[in-house]
Amino acid sequence: MANVSSSNGLEKRPKLRFPGFDEPWHGKPFGDLIQEYSDRTQTEDEDTLLSAAIEGMFLNSELFGHQRGASNKGYKKIKYGTMVLSTQNLHLGNANVNLRFKNGMVSPAYKTYDITGCSIELLAHWIKSDAAKHFFYNATTVGASMCRRNVEWKTLYEQPLFLPSTDEQDKIASFLSFLTQRIDAQQKYVATLKKYKRGAVRCLLSAKSCPLRNARWTTAKMGELGSFVKGAPLSKADISEDGTPFILYGELYTTYNEVVTSVKRRTQAQVDETFLSRVGDVVIPTSGETPEEISTASCVMLPNVILAGDLYIFRGDKVDGRIMSYLLNHVVNAKIARIAQGKSVVHIQASELCKLTLTYPDKSTQNTIIGFLSSLDDRIMNEENALAFLSDLKEGLLQQLFI
Repeated sequence: MANVSSSNGLEKRPKLRFPGFDEPWHGKPFGDLIQEYSDRTQTEDEDTLLSAAIEGMFLNSELFGHQRGASNKGYKKIKYGTMVLSTQNLHLGNANVNLRFKNGMVSPAYKTYDITGCSIELLAHWIKSDAAKHFFYNATTVGASMCRRNVEWKTLYEQPLFLPSTDEQDKIASFLSFLTQRIDAQQKYVATLKKYKRGAVRCLLSAKSCPLRNARWTTAKMGELGSFVKGAPLSKADISEDGTPFILYGELYTTYNEVVTSVKRRTQAQVDETFLSRVGDVVIPTSGETPEEISTASCVMLPNVILAGDLYIFRGDKVDGRIMSYLLNHVVNAKIARIAQGKSVVHIQASELCKLTLTYPDKSTQNTIIGFLSSLDDRIMNEENALAFLSDLKEGLLQQLFI
């Protein structure tokens, strides 16, 4: 690929092109490239129920726990290559070309189109680029509220979409499809490694299934193995660009895994020494949205990190904090979910956690298990970094390959 001038004021050219292509791109009204259709289902559950989101096309069951609406009779049929536009969230990027499912049906609230005037695969990649987001946004006007914008369909159809020759369309589409397949494969590989890790933790930390010879096991209540301290009374408002490393309870769900070796947040706030981490502290959220969400924990392998928000700090010396974290996340997580209380917001009490029965191995076996799981965590992190690189690469290419 070669960098080229994006435009001389008269001719339209992308910033990055494959060798052998130098002709300017030509604009065609968007409406000339597509043909709206509305083939409806005649009976209930006639086809697979799908939903379109900003991230792509999904099974309805992947996004929602139920069908939205009492009936799906009269839904719009779609097939491989159908373009699906949201009439409500087009300005946010809810536009897709279905390359995931052979066929299906979507809510009649969507608009559906055959792609007739350009490469289907090329349009599928373009539609997820920043250029497409601007293209669709420019065809909307302010709606009834700040977060709603109305689509001006005449403006949308008349806007020119700049495209290269058919050969260059195929070249770009083929390359981006290959990269997308590589990203999909990497995502599946990372998911497989994480699934393997969950199984390995449960096997290694079970007295019945652990394959390590000479392992000795002890059963005790969690309250007998250490004590709990409530986190510092700080919140997101205390985050700053520099200062003391800082962990908030909500980040246990979004940012950190079972073992914390680096911290992203900082704060200028000053707290009592009690709230500064000791290597091996285990932090557990005191509240969450679901019982399953609250059954999580992280072991902080760094000293002097402020542990704040709605979390408990567990400190003990009989069980390595990393082993404790793995036990809480993967072995007794169902028990934690059962003792959580509440509906809209779920809470858990330290007094209830103290009653949890845990079975753990001797120190030597703990160290062996930690060594194996640490190596596995490193492997997962490396593969996640590779996935992030590929995703960033695709995003950067989408910005340069399209006008």
